[in-house]
Amino acid sequence: MFCLNDTMRYWLCPGMTDMRKGISSLCGVVHEKMKSEVRNGDVFIFVGQSRRLMKLLHAEDGGMVMYVKRLEAGRFALPEYDEATGSYPMEWRDLVVMVEGIQETPGQRLKRLRAQRHEYVV
Repeated sequence: MFCLNDTMRYWLCPGMTDMRKGISSLCGVVHEKMKSEVRNGDVFIFVGQSRRLMKLLHAEDGGMVMYVKRLEAGRFALPEYDEATGSYPMEWRDLVVMVEGIQETPGQRLKRLRAQRHEYVV
């Protein structure tokens, strides 16, 4: 559970994905559009047309897992498309940069909503 890390391979689905799709439908996208097998342990990344919603699909021992991230402010910045390989080169750090909105210029980030955290006293 929650075992994404830097030892895994990450694949960003080219184009925009209908984000109404669930686990079964996204498995079909991986098979048909990305020509890959979901159960191989890789992480498949899908981004909606508005670039405010991202889904990650991953097979773990015991079943499929889907992570969902919805931005309340800002949009996901997509990496450059590599025409030579026909894919988006992605690694763990690229996913973190994309989700967190980190820019190449130090100290800058894309707009993100800050979560309100309350301190609880027991």
